[in-house]
Amino acid sequence: MFSPDLSKNSYRPEVRHTGQILLLENEEPWRDMLSLALEEQGYKVILALDSRDALPSVQNPTSGAGEFPFNLLIMDSTNGLDLCRMLRHHGNSVPILIVGSRETANNCAFYLEAGADDYLTKPFGIREFIARCRALMRRQRLGQVPGPVMLQYKSITLYQEECRVVVRGEEVKLSPKQFRLLELFMSYPRRVWSREQLLDLIWGPDFIGDSKTVDVHIRWLREKLEIDPSKPEYIITVRGFGYRFG
Repeated sequence: MFSPDLSKNSYRPEVRHTGQILLLENEEPWRDMLSLALEEQGYKVILALDSRDALPSVQNPTSGAGEFPFNLLIMDSTNGLDLCRMLRHHGNSVPILIVGSRETANNCAFYLEAGADDYLTKPFGIREFIARCRALMRRQRLGQVPGPVMLQYKSITLYQEECRVVVRGEEVKLSPKQFRLLELFMSYPRRVWSREQLLDLIWGPDFIGDSKTVDVHIRWLREKLEIDPSKPEYIITVRGFGYRFG
């Protein structure tokens, strides 16, 4: 669960604001916790309850002559989609982090396509949250705000830097070999891989064993990805050659 390690009685030294963040979160406990965590890191936080509440802030900048006042927007998945589209439609490149529940995690691709730069699923740790915020603002200062390193195919999303896989909205646990197999397959959809190629790429040229090792791992992977492993939709056997994805 979310463990901020924040104490009401802890000493809080005066900090200089290092940026201004708009936080749009409709759940009060999360709104209070995230804003406190950001403020303790030195950020000035402007709160909004919903997209209607946030709209004046993003439409009418108050700092400088037309300068956008925020270094980062953090929005819940309930309110973020339309605002993302509006801002990107008007050429605004402010970093956008969407925070959503597990129920909406399978829709994260929609938010990324609408212009969000990253998506974080509740519950999450406060250290990861702060690290994501800092990374997005750092990339913005460098003039580059790429989205999270991820691969998407139908209902499967693979987050390469996080070594995490979401299937039909649910996170699945893969072993390192299973993860690397799936990453290779998703990087080259519809390419046919022989068992020998997979052994060489995933297990390495010094592996001592036979091709049945690949078949066993493919079977385990299908059990975690497929609705019906006996009729696979994703990892297809190409008889006489090997396997392909999609």
